[in-house]
Amino acid sequence: MDKNEIFKVLQETMIELFELDADEVNLDANLYEDLDLDSIDAVDLAVKITEITGQRVNPEDFKKVRTVQDLVDTASQMLA
Repeated sequence: MDKNEIFKVLQETMIELFELDADEVNLDANLYEDLDLDSIDAVDLAVKITEITGQRVNPEDFKKVRTVQDLVDTASQMLA
């Protein structure tokens, strides 16, 4: 799975789970400021990344995630 495919899966997940518009969920969007997500939402995203990669997300790594691009990069690194 490449970064573009990871983005598409995460974008679809965020639209469905958090009732966001597709144009809001872009790589530059800040999860907390632009998309108004909270810590519970972040846990849901960590679970989704675990589903995508088959690996548990390291909480320390996930604390650094701020943007949709960070999410994609985290999942991509876990798949590498």
